[in-house]
Amino acid sequence: MIRTRIDIRGSLIIGNEVSIDINCIFEGKVELASNVKIGANCILKNCYISDNVEIKPNTIIEDAIIGENCSVGPFARIRPGTTMHKDSHVGNFVEMKKTTLGEGSKAGHLTYLGDTLIGKNVNVGAGTITCNYDGVNKAQTIINDNAFIGSNSSLVAPVTIGETATIAAGSVITKEVEKEDLSIARGKQRNVKNWQRPVKK
Repeated sequence: MIRTRIDIRGSLIIGNEVSIDINCIFEGKVELASNVKIGANCILKNCYISDNVEIKPNTIIEDAIIGENCSVGPFARIRPGTTMHKDSHVGNFVEMKKTTLGEGSKAGHLTYLGDTLIGKNVNVGAGTITCNYDGVNKAQTIINDNAFIGSNSSLVAPVTIGETATIAAGSVITKEVEKEDLSIARGKQRNVKNWQRPVKK
């Protein structure tokens, strides 16, 4: 099923049982395998979408490969050099660039993954970012199989997270975390009694 309000600006190859909702734009060479569902307002450029993938509304995918049974979006941005392996998932307001997301891995929301190699069955918590740019050069973050990245973590590249390691929420990670370790990298909390809030002048 293809809605009438779509824009094809190049080559679009479509498999069987594909659904494309309204206001989608296809640029360059795009291939959709079978049983693909594209939500409204998506932009796809020079990408391959494998079988049984759902691209949710308002998602942008460019120069990327999306593996079988993946879901992307809504409001996700998949930038050049990204590969999602089968059964992986990225949710709303997730951006990936030059990143490999391993089989069964997921980043549900509000995350930036740049120059990152992610293994299988990794959970990336909300608000996580890879700090891949020092102002001059880019560096890589490696997250091995079965790692768990707590919400609101910053991974300062170059850095490696070991297999089955856990990163506590709110941590800033600057050194290697070894296999099965728990890493907690937070400033100490200080509570001020009877704090007087500023008042409007």
